[in-house]
Amino acid sequence: MRKHILTTILFVLVNMIPAQGIRPVNTYSIVALDETTGELGVAVQSHWFSVGALVPWAQAGVGAVATQSFIKVAYGPEGLQLMREGKTAEEALTILLDQDEGKAVRQVGMVDAIGNIAVHTGKNCIDFAGHIVGKNYTCSGESDGKEHCSGGYGKRI
Repeated sequence: MRKHILTTILFVLVNMIPAQGIRPVNTYSIVALDETTGELGVAVQSHWFSVGALVPWAQAGVGAVATQSFIKVAYGPEGLQLMREGKTAEEALTILLDQDEGKAVRQVGMVDAIGNIAVHTGKNCIDFAGHIVGKNYTCSGESDGKEHCSGGYGKRI
């Protein structure tokens, strides 16, 4: 019982400490296609707990989706469904954004099975949010401040 109480107190104290300057407050995600093998991948890193159940979505032979920043989980399964029906990543993302009143606060990256990339960083995301696009991949990220982003945010993620 004593161990449980001490653990609870420690948990509360750690979460009361202001995040800025003491622990990183960032979220980064990537979606990618390996042209050689055809393998699709998606990954996320965040200071938020359990984002792995909400952000990354992928289906072999179809595509991969990462949705972050005020996550709308539906982007994952609905984006994959649209790509399964033959839409490119860009077409799928356009359809989803057109239906989303909250798109201004979303970040979404998609890749389809042939390497088409689509990415969106909403205009009302935090100041230090951005994305980069490369051949067969896109990375999105957000940070609590410019001390994490010196040298250009896109280059840092």
